[in-house]
This record gives sequence, C-alpha cells and structure tokens, in this order.
Amino acid sequence: MERKRARLPHSDSGRLIWPSVIFTSHGAAANAPIATSAIAAAWRIDGLILSAIIMPKPRPIAARVTTSNGSIGSCSEVFEMDIGKDIAYHIRRVWEKETAIFAPGRSSHFDMPYPIYALILAGGSGERFWPLSRRARPKQLLRLVSDKTLLEETLGRLEDLVPNERTLILTNAEQESAVRKLLGSFPKENIIAEPAKRDTAAAVALGTGWVVVRDHAATMLVLPADHVIANRAAFQDTLGLAADAAEETGELVTIGIKPTWACPGYGYIEQGKPVRLRKRPDNDAIHRVVRFREKPNRDLAESFLRKGNFRWNAGMFVWSVPTVLREFNRHAPELADFISQLRAPKNFGKALGERFSKLPRISFDYAIMEKADRVLVVEASFDWDDIGSWRAVSNYFEKDKQGNAANCAITALDSSNNIVFEQDGTTIALLGVHDLIVVRTKDALLVCHRHEAEKIKNLIGKLPPEVQ
Repeated sequence: MERKRARLPHSDSGRLIWPSVIFTSHGAAANAPIATSAIAAAWRIDGLILSAIIMPKPRPIAARVTTSNGSIGSCSEVFEMDIGKDIAYHIRRVWEKETAIFAPGRSSHFDMPYPIYALILAGGSGERFWPLSRRARPKQLLRLVSDKTLLEETLGRLEDLVPNERTLILTNAEQESAVRKLLGSFPKENIIAEPAKRDTAAAVALGTGWVVVRDHAATMLVLPADHVIANRAAFQDTLGLAADAAEETGELVTIGIKPTWACPGYGYIEQGKPVRLRKRPDNDAIHRVVRFREKPNRDLAESFLRKGNFRWNAGMFVWSVPTVLREFNRHAPELADFISQLRAPKNFGKALGERFSKLPRISFDYAIMEKADRVLVVEASFDWDDIGSWRAVSNYFEKDKQGNAANCAITALDSSNNIVFEQDGTTIALLGVHDLIVVRTKDALLVCHRHEAEKIKNLIGKLPPEVQ
C-alpha cells in the first residue's frame, strides 16, 4: 500500500487533522527545531492506539502498544515527518515483535512495507561492443538479447517493486539524450546526467542525496543497467530478502552470484557465517561478508570455486539510507559532505553542478564496501549474466551444427565457431573461416578473432572520431 505523506501545520499551535494519527509537540518549535520533539504519536487500528513516545527526527527511539484513548494535539512544521515511514514503520516493527500479529502467513490491512527507492547506474563508455556500441550508445542502450534494450529490461524487472517515481537513472552527458529519447514516458526529472566521470562512489553519493531529499529513512537499491536477468520473480524475491536484511540489521547488503565457472574477470565475495532474520528465520541465503577479493588470476579463481564459499560480485547493493549515510561519514567524508550539500533546501542542482566534478575518482567498492565493518551478502536466486563481450552475447544467438552463432540467417561453408551480428538484414556468408567475430552496422564493420574480443576497446582511440 502506498504511503500518504503529510506535512505538519505551519505554526506551533496548528491542528493536525488526519484520520487515526495524533501528534503533540512542545517547546519553542520555531526557535529550536532540533531540540523540539513530538512527545506522542499514534496510529489507530481496530480500536487499538499504537503509540510512539519521544520522537526526535528522523525516527522514534521508543514505541509501545496501548489501548488508551488519544486526543488531537498541536504540532509543528519543523518535524516534516513522513507518517508512513518515520512513525508507522517503527511502530509496526514493535507491534510485530510484541504481538506477533504480522507472523508469516497472516495478512493485515495495516501491513505497510517500507518505501524502496532504486538507483540505476546507466553510464559506461560504450567500448566493448563496438561497432554496435559507441560512446553515446553504450551496452545498456543496445538490443543485444531481445527486442528491448538492457536499460528497458532493468526497469521492467522493477515493475511492482519500485515505481518509476521512486527510481533514479544516472547517466552521463554523452548519453543523456539517447536515454531520454528511449524512455519517453519515464519521469524527466528522474534522469540525471553526471557532469563528469567520477566512478561509482560519486555516483552512489549522488543517488543517495537524491533519495535523502525525498525520504531520509527509505530503503535503497543500487543496480547496474546492463545485466541480463530472465527470472523477474526470483530477482524481486532476492531483492526483497536483501531489503528485509538491510532494514532489520542496519547493515550494508550486497548481492552475490554463485559462480558457475572460475571466471578471472569478476570480483569475488568471500562469505562467512550465516545470518538469520527474525522475519525469515528459515532462510539460509544470507551470510556475513568476510572480505571482498579483486579480480583473481585463473589459478586463484579455481581455488575460490573449489572452496565453495565465494560468490561473484554483481555490483548490486541494498541498504537503508541512514546506514549508507553512516558509512559515507566514516569512510568517505568528502562524499558525505557532498550528500549534505545535495540535501540542503533548493540546493540540489547547484551542488551537483559545482561539486560533482571535484569529487574523488574512486569505486564504491573501494571507498565504502571494502572498509565497512559489517556487510551482508545475499545469494541470488535468479539467473545472471554480465554479458561483457561479444563472446558472451553469442550464447543468446542461434547456433548451427558447426558452432556458428548469429543473430541473423547466415550461409556458412567449411566454417566453424564464428560469431555474427548483423544490424540491417545484409546477407552474411562465411567461407573457410574459423573463430571469428563479424559485426556489421550501418557505418562500420568489425572482423576479429574471437579470442581477441577483450581487446576491442583498444581499437576505439585509433578509429575516426565519427565512429568512436
């Protein structure tokens, strides 16, 4: 159920007229907004009054269940609380613990899940899939495995979990126009172009600031825009579990992919002891993170696979906003200060334009995740593919008996294990060639050995500017 947001009256004696909610404030609210606190708040349901006592911003520190009658009191504008988040969520947790009324399998019209926001990272350089990709058209804007782009697929997986109004897409200046054109019905103000390339730590800080302005106590997802995930239901189940873990434990949560082979191209997560949630005591997919491991060589990757407690790092994260703010303050004060500037009233655009390009160029893993004391990993229950090269994409193409994979009809004679991508319906014929990648677009043609696919990005700087 979507929460209703209520702003408190604009005077210290204003009456809050809202069904089933009671506020009382005391003190000189206008002169001392930080010290002022609500001394009582309540949510009425089925004759019960659920009370939260002593409620400073942003969340109550105590709550109880009571059957006492309440009365409407006065309140102050300085609270500006989200009734559903700041009050109802905490009360619901306490009520759940003390009465078990929200036990698994039972439903209630009072069940109000925490609001979830999503940050989708949709930048990138557009190098690995040249000539189909360009600097203004990176992987997430390509239709590689279906009739939709990877960015559209990412948004589709969030349907019914996170509405577009609570989703932010971060791109860059070179790609902003293409993203806006592709997502014509998406809220325009929820697409932001980074003023400069500053890696993922700055991007996550920017996204955090955007969420804080809207809900300072929300749950937040961070997702890359360029992964292939077919099982939407399993994807949402995993994220739901991760969100529950983030809310219950107050820790950073990352998603781990169970390795299917000893890939040296991914970072790894070493998982430790299992963690059980009160809400999901039978679930065994959550573990404590021992440490993050950089991309290993082949031998080390093989040892990770043998040990069995290593997971691929998919770059997906879940946390509550207060948790990630705490970690920014501890480990990246410059980024924390940037977030503070973003959340200042009517200062978001100014802070973005003046501060972002001066932020350190560092990954979020290195800036925060590897330094945080308490991190959880949730094992993904969904299929996952990073599709990082033409060789990976070829797994989604039809193959003939000689192992030639193509997205179109081809004619092949004495040829095997080739990869063909054709954009405009041109007939492709192969004769006496093996292990090639052949990609044709309107203005460019690539022919290379399939084992050189990882080096395609080295070509970009040597190409004419108009096809880079």
